[in-house]
Amino acid sequence: MAKEKMKKASADYGAESITVLEGLEPVRKRPGMYIGSTSTTGLHHLVWEVVDNGIDEAMAGFADEISVTLLSDGFVRVTDNGRGIPVETHKATGVSALETVMTMLHAGGKFGGSGYKVSGGLHGVGVSVVNALSDVLIAEVHRDGKVWQQTYHRGTPKGKIKNIGTCKDTGTIISFKPDATIFETTDFDWGKILDRLRQQAYLTKKVKMTIKDERDGHRPKFFEFYFEGGIKTYVKSLHRNNDVKNETIFYVEKEIGDNNKVEVALQYNDGYNETVLAFANNIINPEGGMHLVGLRTALTRTLNNYARNKNLLKEKEENLTGDDVREGLTAIVSVKLPNPQFEGQTKSKLGNPEIKTYVEQIFGDAFADFLEENPKQAQAIIGKCVLSAQARAAARSARASILRKGALEGMTLPGKLADCSSRHPEECELYIVEGDSAGGSAKQGRDRKFQAILPLRGKILNVERARLDKMLANNEIKNLVIAMGMGIGEQIDAEKLRYHKIIIMTDADVDGAHIRTLLLTLFFRHFPDLINNGHLYIAQPPLYQLKKGAEVHYAYSDEEKAKIIKAFGGQGEEIVEIEAGEEAAETEAEEEVAKTKVARINIQRYKGLGEMNPDQLWQTTMNPASRVMKQVSVEDAGKANETFEMLMGEEVAPRKHFIQTYAKAVQNLDI
Repeated sequence: MAKEKMKKASADYGAESITVLEGLEPVRKRPGMYIGSTSTTGLHHLVWEVVDNGIDEAMAGFADEISVTLLSDGFVRVTDNGRGIPVETHKATGVSALETVMTMLHAGGKFGGSGYKVSGGLHGVGVSVVNALSDVLIAEVHRDGKVWQQTYHRGTPKGKIKNIGTCKDTGTIISFKPDATIFETTDFDWGKILDRLRQQAYLTKKVKMTIKDERDGHRPKFFEFYFEGGIKTYVKSLHRNNDVKNETIFYVEKEIGDNNKVEVALQYNDGYNETVLAFANNIINPEGGMHLVGLRTALTRTLNNYARNKNLLKEKEENLTGDDVREGLTAIVSVKLPNPQFEGQTKSKLGNPEIKTYVEQIFGDAFADFLEENPKQAQAIIGKCVLSAQARAAARSARASILRKGALEGMTLPGKLADCSSRHPEECELYIVEGDSAGGSAKQGRDRKFQAILPLRGKILNVERARLDKMLANNEIKNLVIAMGMGIGEQIDAEKLRYHKIIIMTDADVDGAHIRTLLLTLFFRHFPDLINNGHLYIAQPPLYQLKKGAEVHYAYSDEEKAKIIKAFGGQGEEIVEIEAGEEAAETEAEEEVAKTKVARINIQRYKGLGEMNPDQLWQTTMNPASRVMKQVSVEDAGKANETFEMLMGEEVAPRKHFIQTYAKAVQNLDI
């Protein structure tokens, strides 16, 4: 079917379909303005832009195969079997339409109205930016029985477009090598690309997505995704680790208005968390938008109407709130529309007001029919929502009694908190430290002006398995919430956050990793804006101290330790590993070294933060000028949600399988 459409539409999709808005010059000067950053996130954005062009062809019905290959020479090759970019001369530019698309920002078939009805790339940066930020890019077009090719260097053509052969197929092949002078790294992450293509395969049903890894030094890998059920299958996948309330996944797909399409899939589980993913033209909108507002409005109204009509809510009982009906909900809303209005270059939020009405109407009517046709499943859903309402009332009462208003405003801070003197949140840091011993070292070693220390006693509650009232009864969580100052639950206020850097600092052992995971679960489930706004970090204390004479170095991994040993002189020298507290024995050893004139490298393995004295902790882990920290981010909310449910949920089998699968890959495991 796709092939027939290609032949029919090729004549309509020509050079005149390409509209030019502006040139390419600013891209190499300020790449961050176009791809967000020059870090690994920006690097992968190049792949997303080229893949999105193939997806646009698929959404228009002209392609059903897209592939990404990581090549051995640093190139990435993206192939689609769409119509192929037009190659004839463009009237406005005097060069081929291909060269126009590749060298001019915002030039493409998405702007003139005759190229695409629906596109994910209208507000995107386009393949021209990929070209500008690539050391080399090779564009190959299969169209009208001929193969055309043009090569570019940092956005500039190295020659004119040329015919290099004949073909029977159609499509576009873009091969590019990112410019190493632009990006911090040019090493592509297989997992990131794999997850992205899997997600796009869910969103573009009946389109085959392929990814291959052919890089030197990497094990050859190949994955292929194809989903007949689309987002319905996506919801089923997200619920692999859950017990569900409605066995039948609700699903609706319908076109409305002028080339607008609404698609929703929904299912409830027995958990307490909400997972709703919103997409517009296959682009994820992390902050939602009008389509999400329409879904939530219709969901609350439809469930309340059904519950009232079936007497599942008593006359004296209040209506279910939006929070009540979203507990345990997993849903995906995907809309396609001709002129999406996104807030920001990253397309984080959809602003089209008309799409709210479309989603409300289509989803509301279809979901009401679903409830009527599936009464047992409807009762299970309503029962879940009613229990949620009762628990929410209990949580409100608990919050009122446990977190007094004064405490939330910072008037009664926890006694264990060693606060900083600054009252400017943008410069303040809160270190969440494992144990009183490490807390003592951190308090002595910190800069009191801007660094606050909150020691935790033991492991906090696993919030994946607890509602808010139970959470707030846990002293460690209560102290943390009060210290941060922004509240929790319905009363959360990000403007009241007292520290703009929240830093988790735990030991480099199994217990430390567990505490870190428990804290990450708390932040992911109840303080997602801290992560989304870049406030959450993980400290990276060193694993080793290496000492040779008066020279001291710290290593944060076994690989780094090996490099330092080599720099010290490496083989042939005496290497002694010592435990913390054995420094006193070094004097005698050094005397022996002096006698024998054999160089000696002492290696101290830190098993806990408390083993470092305050000066060492400051120098290695807390000094902004020398410390190493990892910023916590969530690029794929659905994947993160699935991971937390698997690691921290009640189902043992998925967690056991995960551990068995990845146990051999674990390094530096302390037993």
